Amino acid sequence: MTDQPTLTDGVVTLRPFRDDDVDAAVAGHDEEIAHWFGRPVDEVTTERMRQAIAGWRESYADDRSRVAFAIEAEGAIVGSVEVARRGPGVGELSWVLYRGRRGRGLATRAVRVLIDYALTDVGQGGLGYSRVEAKVEPENTTSLRVATRSGLRREGVRRIEPGTGDRAETTSYVVLARLVSDPPTSEPEGFRALLNSFLPRKRAIGQLLIRDHDGRVLICRLTYKNDWDLPGGVVEVGESPQLAVGREVQEELALEIDAGPLLLTDWLPPWSGWDDAVCLVFDGGEHDADLTERIVKQAREIRAAEFATVEQVRERCADFTARRIESALANLAAGGGPAYVESGGR
Repeated sequence: MTDQPTLTDGVVTLRPFRDDDVDAAVAGHDEEIAHWFGRPVDEVTTERMRQAIAGWRESYADDRSRVAFAIEAEGAIVGSVEVARRGPGVGELSWVLYRGRRGRGLATRAVRVLIDYALTDVGQGGLGYSRVEAKVEPENTTSLRVATRSGLRREGVRRIEPGTGDRAETTSYVVLARLVSDPPTSEPEGFRALLNSFLPRKRAIGQLLIRDHDGRVLICRLTYKNDWDLPGGVVEVGESPQLAVGREVQEELALEIDAGPLLLTDWLPPWSGWDDAVCLVFDGGEHDADLTERIVKQAREIRAAEFATVEQVRERCADFTARRIESALANLAAGGGPAYVESGGR
């Protein structure tokens, strides 16, 4: 087994811990570290730090299941980084910057160096992992920035039972990871994929405003709620909203109706367990009233489908749905282009 290496990017250096690092490491722990790692500051003692360093050395010499480095910058120890084996080919990253050493990009540099080392083949002096990952509490915005700037893609949120995480209060972790096969973030494809993993995404809903010749609107009573709504549904990932609404109407009502121009964009704020969303209402055209006789309801989704007057819409639909329908009808009557409202328009 070779000795633990020293790694550097020219600004930060990752090196094995030395016995003379103990006092600086203990002094560097503060309330911020204690908060996120769930260890009170007074529990980080000289003796415990000596034991931790001895354990890291033993682990590296044994099977490298846990490899820890001191971070050195400007001639001083400023923190630590670690990668621990969590399964075949999988390593979990963690990092700490000491009191007074934060806010200068040192953690990002150190984590990048560690990732490169962990994903480098064993024959080339690395750890040979195929995947490295980090779990960060959603409220820990500083560590989330370090993770993404280090090239870890955000994959999702892992929920946990309270009391089973690093801290008693923890209920979820953001999981971020990098694969050995991921393109480098220095290349356009790799950088775009990184941005795509953590930039905000909104749910999109497509709906169709279908009328009869008397101005009534086709509305559906859904199986999963008591109120009525316009036909349509959620747009799938990578799907055109205009095509999605036609697909939903065909699947749920067995009607072949192409979606016409966009009439209304309605932003829906968070509500009753749902995240916010954008609802796009397209023109479904005018049809004979006997259109409903051709409907074949998808029993899992639709209880009933009928043409309704505006007054009936107000009675049967949620208030924001009724407002959305009236806003779409008003825009259609005015002959204008697509309109924008929020929560149906108020």
